Amino acid sequence: MPETSPPDFAIRFAARGDVPTILSLIRELAEYERAPNEVVATEEQLREGLFGAQPAAEVLLALEAGEAIGFALFFHNFSTWMGRPGLYLEDLFVRPARRGKGYGRALLVQLAEIARERKYGRMEWAVLDWNEPAIQFYRKLGAAPLDEWTVFRLTRAGIAALANSKL
Repeated sequence: MPETSPPDFAIRFAARGDVPTILSLIRELAEYERAPNEVVATEEQLREGLFGAQPAAEVLLALEAGEAIGFALFFHNFSTWMGRPGLYLEDLFVRPARRGKGYGRALLVQLAEIARERKYGRMEWAVLDWNEPAIQFYRKLGAAPLDEWTVFRLTRAGIAALANSKL
């Protein structure tokens, strides 16, 4: 936790009962990222994906006075060159009214501690190219952009089309 954080600030792993809160924070993040209509996740999907038989990701919640004010959703990836897993940060969000208190940094420090404890080889994440405050924030933490890489994505329709294609 940041040295300047109030005594009522905490970070903890999310539990099954936190799913409604997680979905609410995801929707707030989508608003911030100018894509409010793109959230199609449901509580049931999150419950299964985060707390089902084979969890696909984990969530840290940032709390101030017991109220969730931010989150970090992450999962492990794998580096073939390093021969070890890594931590991929899918989303990091702190409510705008609570920014500037070190909470985003505290979440990233907690993630770094998790990565170190699990002996992960690296941490990675993506940031929208227009989000200059986030880019500067990450640079100040010592993170470097991978300018030589381009992210590619297949959506569900693209996955189906590729899976159905013939050689």
